[in-house]
Amino acid sequence: MHDITDLERRGVPGVFVASAVFVDAAQTQGDALGFQPERLFVEHPIQDRTDEEMRVIAEQAVDALVERLTAG
Repeated sequence: MHDITDLERRGVPGVFVASAVFVDAAQTQGDALGFQPERLFVEHPIQDRTDEEMRVIAEQAVDALVERLTAG
């Protein structure tokens, strides 16, 4: 969260991506930092996924990621 906040404040657009278990933590951290970046949550868990499983997760997320990155 610190990295995306720093990048956004420097004018570099970005999207915070994390697994769904971190929704509440991301909100809390964003509140503490005073910044709520664009975010995208993917299915959990990520750890121990095969390469093919990670490709599927990425393919499912890419359109939403591009949309958030290019919106407004």
